[in-house]
Amino acid sequence: MPIVSLTTDFGEKDYSVSAIKASLHIEIPEARVIDVSHQISPFNHTEASYILKNAYTAFPKGSIHVLGVDSERTQEVSHVAMLLNGHYFIGADNGVFSLIAEETQPEKIVEINIHQNLVSSFPVLDVFVKVAGHLARNGQLEVIGKTIQNVKKVTGLNPVVAPEGNALMGSIIYIDNYGNVVTNITKKQFQEVGKSRDFTIFARTEKFHKIVNHYSEAIDFSLPAGKRDEDGKKIALFNTAGHLELAIYKSNPLTVGSAHSLFGLDYRDPITIEFY
Repeated sequence: MPIVSLTTDFGEKDYSVSAIKASLHIEIPEARVIDVSHQISPFNHTEASYILKNAYTAFPKGSIHVLGVDSERTQEVSHVAMLLNGHYFIGADNGVFSLIAEETQPEKIVEINIHQNLVSSFPVLDVFVKVAGHLARNGQLEVIGKTIQNVKKVTGLNPVVAPEGNALMGSIIYIDNYGNVVTNITKKQFQEVGKSRDFTIFARTEKFHKIVNHYSEAIDFSLPAGKRDEDGKKIALFNTAGHLELAIYKSNPLTVGSAHSLFGLDYRDPITIEFY
């Protein structure tokens, strides 16, 4: 049974997602369609890559991942299909795939060239669904496009190490459902630059001197429940994706607030770690 995942910035209000799913069921009747997310911020390549990069590895090999974020085909942006780690990816070559394939070279990439046979005003529906159907039937990538060597690169999104090696400068790339802010600084980078030194994390007016392993480590459970300092307890940790995350223990963006609102942190805001 083919598995097709969907990651888009279409939201849930409009008909777009249901139309894509219906078309997939017509094109691949036996397919199992799984939503990764339809709440990607509009045209946000970094957020889309972060979500899909950390979701696709949970799928079985051979899965087909349709990415519908900033998917219009233009003179500067082509449509591509890519085989990476045994998974197929279909979407616009707008830089997202270079972020997904940062650490692994794709086995094969083709520039899709079947547009002349389709009505492509809605490329995810008109083009990507057809390509997914072809791949689900064990079709070869070369049939639907010409082989290319690389996808378009996105630069300037990786953390920067200070020349003296005593600081790591990154930024916020994602804000999750709890209002936690996720940075582009990974645990691997932190360890390579930090070399077990003491540190301070600077995020606007907030400072962190400790990174915990679990959210609950912010709480002293040796104290009776009524005497614990829990409200507004700030936390820095590496999340399951291996990225540095700043959070508030059991935050709720709709009531008590979150790291996003209470720290005044937003997408692309700088985060600096100084080592000493």
